Amino acid sequence: MATSVPTYDPKTTATQLAQMYIQGRQSMLDSQSATATAIDKALSKLSSALGTFRSALSSTTSSGSVVANKATFSSDVGTATATASAAAGNYQFYVEQLATVGQVSYSGMTDSAVTGAAAGTLSVKLADGSSFTVSLANGDKDLNNTLSAKEIAAAINMEATNNSRVTASTLTVNGQTRLVLTSNVTGQANGVAGIDTTNLGDPALQAQLADANRVLQNGTDAVVWVGAPGGDPSNKITQASNTFNVVDGVSMTFTKAQTGGVPATLNVARDSSATATNVQNFVDQWNKMLASIGELTAAGNVAKGTASGIYASDAGLASLKSRMQSLLRTAVGGVSLVNYGVTAQRDGTLALDKTRLDKTLATNPTGLDAILGKTGTMPTGVLGNLDTLVNSWTKAGTGQLATRKDANAKLQSQLVSRQAALETQYDNAYKRYLNQFTQLQSLQSQMSGTSSMFEAMFSKSDS
Repeated sequence: MATSVPTYDPKTTATQLAQMYIQGRQSMLDSQSATATAIDKALSKLSSALGTFRSALSSTTSSGSVVANKATFSSDVGTATATASAAAGNYQFYVEQLATVGQVSYSGMTDSAVTGAAAGTLSVKLADGSSFTVSLANGDKDLNNTLSAKEIAAAINMEATNNSRVTASTLTVNGQTRLVLTSNVTGQANGVAGIDTTNLGDPALQAQLADANRVLQNGTDAVVWVGAPGGDPSNKITQASNTFNVVDGVSMTFTKAQTGGVPATLNVARDSSATATNVQNFVDQWNKMLASIGELTAAGNVAKGTASGIYASDAGLASLKSRMQSLLRTAVGGVSLVNYGVTAQRDGTLALDKTRLDKTLATNPTGLDAILGKTGTMPTGVLGNLDTLVNSWTKAGTGQLATRKDANAKLQSQLVSRQAALETQYDNAYKRYLNQFTQLQSLQSQMSGTSSMFEAMFSKSDS
C-alpha cells in the first residue's frame, strides 16, 4: 500500500511564510504612514484656515476704519463716496457746468494713393500746446497700396506717444467718410486743436486734414460753486475734471449741470449697514477659522459614532485657541467688543447684535476702531494682536506650522526608508523559503520514486 506524502508548492508556501515573517512590522509601518499622511493633510488644512483668517484681519481695516461713512446728494447731480475719515455734516454745491471732452471732425476723406515711407507723418495738436507725431509709413495694413481713413485712425490710436490722450475713429455721413478725433481727457486745455499736415506726402490728404476741420464739441472745464452761484468768487471752483475732492475724505463726481440757482446738498453720515457688514465679515471669518480648527481638534464621541480629530489632544492648538479667545476680550477705556454687540457663544463662535452695535456707535463712534486696532508693521488692538499670534504659526520657515511640516516630512522620509528595508527583508525571506521548499519538493520526489520501487518489488514477491 502506497504511503501518502504531503506535497508543497514552493512559491506559494514561500510567499505565505515571507508575508507572515514581516506582517507585524508591515502593519506598524502602514499605521505610521497613514498617520503621517493624515497629519500632512491636517497641517495643509490648518495652514489654509489660518492664512485665510490672517488675510481677513488685514482687510477688515484696509480702508483705515471698520466704521464706514456714506455721502449722498439731495438731487441727481452726481455721486459721492466717503472714507472713514470724512467728517459728518451737510455741504452745498451748485454745478454750473460739467467738464467735457473735445471732438473734431474731418469730412470728405478719400483714400490716399501715397503709401509707405512717402506717406510721411502728421502731428496731432492739443489745446494745451502739446502734440504728438504719427508716422503713416506702415499705415497700409491691408497692403492694397492705398491709405484709408480707417488706417489713418488706427495709426493715430497705435502711436505710442499718443499716451491714450486722443482716440481716432471714422464715421460715414451722407455717403462721406469722416475722421473724428476725440480727446480722452475732459477740460478746455485737453481738447484737440487740429492736425499739422506739413510733413504729409499726399497734397490731397493735406488739404482734407488741414481745411475740413469741423469742431463737434469744444473741451470745457467743470464749474462748481460751494453754496449758491454768483456769490463770493472764491467759492467758484474751475477744473478740467468732473471729480472733486473739496470735502476731506469725500470724492464727488458730478454728472449733471444744474439750472435755477438752487444748490444740491451733500450729506455725509455714518453708514450703519456698511459698518455692520464690516464687523459681520470679521465675525464670519473668525467662525470659519474656528470651525476648521474644531474639526482637527474634535474629541470624538463613541456613542454618536464620531471619530476624534487628528489633533484632539494637541496642547499647542489648544493653547492657540485659548490665547485667541483671550485677545477678543481686549478692552480700551473699559470698553470691549461685547459693548459693540460682538459676543462669544458657548462653542467659541462669535455672534453680532447689530442693534447693540448701532446703539453703541451712536454714543462712542471711535471706540470700535480703537478696540479692533490694525495689522501691519505697528500692530494694535484685537486685530493686530491676533495677526501677531497667527503669524507665529504661519510664518514661513520658522512658524509652528513650518516646524511641524518639517518634522512630519522627515518622518515620512524615514518611513519610506523603513518600507524599503522591510521589502528587502521580505525578498530575502522569500528567497530563503523558496530555496528550502524547492529542496523539500525535490526530496519528496525522490522519496516518492523510492516508495514506488518498493511497492513494485513487494507486489511481485506476493504474487
